[in-house]
Amino acid sequence: MKVAVLGAGAIGAYVGAALCRADVEVHLIARGPHLAAMRRDGVRVLSPRGDFTAAPQVTDDPAEVGEADYVFLGLKAHSYATAGPLLKPLLGADTAVVAAQNGIPWWYFHGLKGHQLEGTRIEAVDPGGSVSEVLDVERAIGCVVYCSTVIERPGVIRHLEGTRFSLGEPEGGISERCVRLSEAMIAGGLKAPVEPNLRDDIWIKLMGNVAFNPLSALTRATMAQICEHDDTRELVATMMTEAIEIARATGCEPRISVEKRIDGAHRVGHHKTSMLQDLEAGKSLEIDAIIGAVVELAELTGVGAPALKHVHAAVGLLNRIGANA
Repeated sequence: MKVAVLGAGAIGAYVGAALCRADVEVHLIARGPHLAAMRRDGVRVLSPRGDFTAAPQVTDDPAEVGEADYVFLGLKAHSYATAGPLLKPLLGADTAVVAAQNGIPWWYFHGLKGHQLEGTRIEAVDPGGSVSEVLDVERAIGCVVYCSTVIERPGVIRHLEGTRFSLGEPEGGISERCVRLSEAMIAGGLKAPVEPNLRDDIWIKLMGNVAFNPLSALTRATMAQICEHDDTRELVATMMTEAIEIARATGCEPRISVEKRIDGAHRVGHHKTSMLQDLEAGKSLEIDAIIGAVVELAELTGVGAPALKHVHAAVGLLNRIGANA
């Protein structure tokens, strides 16, 4: 098996290092000091499950890698539309693209048999079809990430918690290509269940992301601080309830209660969400996939979602003016 990791940041490098332990041929595509350090010293993983070092091949040029069996996308979803030139050299006739993204994927209504919105393009995550033009939905394998990692320093990944990467086909069912990848990831020390209906998993994670990510960016608060303040905890519950209603309108049933989901987030403690980390780093916020697409789904399905719409408006303005305005 040959796997290319496009965007070998904290999550991508961690997955690549794990796959190396399963004797997979891994190529990490990265840039900057992180690239230089991994080329020189390999990938060092520091983890409560045990530290290890892996030596994947590392480059900044996908043309050096060539066609792969799987491409693991470690990019933020808002970068997908411009990833075509990097992705093209990696794609063979049967290459699968594993989209390990937060939020609603561009392929969401692909293969949703019998649903009135089957085949509908979600403008927030596929504006004008720009993403589906680059990422053919037939290649896509969905991936819901329940794992937290950070780049402690170039070439060194700190694994904080979680090893689960749920995999699934947009059209549902259990495919051979998903099973093969799952087996390799498990052999490398990860949890990689193949879900026959990955959309339910997407919504379980999204219940947290759609509320905590934008609220943390707007308030600069950690997840624990949001949970411990009565008013923001109530707002989180309202946003999660609206998200569940939208999920049900698209035929999904996230099987977790709002209170259980909030309690789970509270236990994470004083963790800064990825959106808050991006804000503090001066990066563009991953709004469209995490909350913009959910608001669009509310409109498409006729579900009222006033809290989500209001928070979306506020965080959208924050993203426009920037953290230091």
